[in-house]
Amino acid sequence: MAKRTKQPKVQASIARWRFYGAGAALCLLGVVLLWHVAGLQVIPGEDKGFEFLQGQGAARTVRTEPISAYRGVITDRYGEPLAVSTPVVSIWANPNLLPATQSNVATLAKALGLNASAVKSKLDKYSDKEFVYLRRHLPPQDADKVLSKAIPGVFAQTEYRRFYPAAEVTSHLVGFTNIDDRGQEGMELAHDQWLTGIGGAKRVVKDLKGHVIKEEELLRAAQPGKGLTLSIDLRLQYLAYRELKATVTEHQARGGSVVVLDTVTGEVLAIANQPAYNPNDRRRMRPADTRNRAIIDQFEPGSTMKPVTVMAALETRRYSPHTLVNTSPGYIRVGRKTLLDPRDYGVIDVTKIITKSSQVGLTKLALDLDPQQIRDMYFRLGLGQSTGSGFPGESVGLLPNRSRWHPIEQANFAFGYGLTLTALQLAQAYSVIANHGVKKPVSLIKLTGEPVTENVVDAEITRQVLSMMKTVVGPKGTAKRAHLDAYTVAGKTGTVHKVGPQGYEVDRKIALFAGIAPVEKPRIVTVTVVDEPSRGEYFGGQVAAPLFSKVAAGALRLLDVTPQDSSRLARRSATTKAAAVKPAAQTAAVEHREPLT
Repeated sequence: MAKRTKQPKVQASIARWRFYGAGAALCLLGVVLLWHVAGLQVIPGEDKGFEFLQGQGAARTVRTEPISAYRGVITDRYGEPLAVSTPVVSIWANPNLLPATQSNVATLAKALGLNASAVKSKLDKYSDKEFVYLRRHLPPQDADKVLSKAIPGVFAQTEYRRFYPAAEVTSHLVGFTNIDDRGQEGMELAHDQWLTGIGGAKRVVKDLKGHVIKEEELLRAAQPGKGLTLSIDLRLQYLAYRELKATVTEHQARGGSVVVLDTVTGEVLAIANQPAYNPNDRRRMRPADTRNRAIIDQFEPGSTMKPVTVMAALETRRYSPHTLVNTSPGYIRVGRKTLLDPRDYGVIDVTKIITKSSQVGLTKLALDLDPQQIRDMYFRLGLGQSTGSGFPGESVGLLPNRSRWHPIEQANFAFGYGLTLTALQLAQAYSVIANHGVKKPVSLIKLTGEPVTENVVDAEITRQVLSMMKTVVGPKGTAKRAHLDAYTVAGKTGTVHKVGPQGYEVDRKIALFAGIAPVEKPRIVTVTVVDEPSRGEYFGGQVAAPLFSKVAAGALRLLDVTPQDSSRLARRSATTKAAAVKPAAQTAAVEHREPLT
């Protein structure tokens, strides 16, 4: 074989300029890349530079989320909670991120406790939106069950829901909020701005599925609403509500109200109404049941105005508690109307006119007065004007001011017909008598200072009227059932016909009693109203007076008011109970029949 000969190695040579040229190009490429990266991330002002890109990234991932504010707590005068806010979770969805497949919709609807077709319909309706509520105000544990399904496009939002520990007992006063936690009725509405907090905000980073992956910054802290302390004593409120409900049920009445007013401050210690509603469960709530009857409903006060008319007569100085008035023969003709007493009382003094609620006696007093004197007295006691409570929808009533009064109008006006008021106004009027002529504005908020006062009637005249009103609760009065074993009471009954399409209706009445206790040092004024009692008894002394007795006795005990002399009260109690065992017909006979104008 021929032997291969070795070829000499040839070394390739690269031109120096090519080598340096390639190196320079690579270096230049690196510089260009660095410059471009710097333009994207460091150098400001470049077209579509880092500011633009960061803005675009933030627009896709950074979100500002609201922080719900806690609504202020409403409490009674001793700090017992009447309205509190509890955290709840609302489930919402982004229809653009939620695949509306049959499986997803069925799973979501089952977790929410909703109908699948309803969920599908809502998602289709808001398919062009990015936000739609699926279920509001779920308990956190129920919301966790929904979120555990990990359905794309379904999210949760923390909110607050109002809860009312006393439920229907304080519902008419406290009111309620709507689903967005804004006041709708009662004190929730009256002081909504005060109770409502200021919401906060935070910046968060979300992924493409809408889940929060990072909380970047607290932009604004939420400010909770301010607390509100009401004037009511929850113990007295429970007492008034319980006794009112029992009375309304016993007499099969259409409704009723009780107001307990503190004579020292003008604060409302209890205000209850029937029928009531539960603000925590509004599925069976009727709009008519939400109104605070004691502050909104107007009625003619009837004979509860007789002490006020007598007070106007005493103010003329022509009458005194012992002035004699001839009521024979037991009736009086005024125009075409005949006003009757239950029987002929003969010659009686002004005090007995109040004791027996004599229609004839009071008519003679009224016709001897200028009707403007009676109206002026009514007005000074707060009728025809606001009580100052600030409650939404409060009625001011009707206090007519005529240039010419017919005699029958004057007579009816004197014993409480032809004008209207509310139970709260009646309580304020009686508080002037209890305070010896001093008028104080009514307050539903606990007062921290001295109330504003105004002297509207001579103190000696109110003392005389207060003494006369004591006899109404005595053995010979029309309100024996209003007596209290441990305290003295002054008050007045009323039984008024309601107005219908054809005028006053015989079979529809309101039973009233307004009382002050204890007489020696008045502490409370209590007004009881029973609307249309329909189980036989309907007079104020039969229906409203016993309700007053139960509420006032319990209230004075709870307020630690010292009872009067026990031996004297024992004798008085025995006398009162002996008089109370008379047949029902006799008891009803002492109550007068109100006139039909």
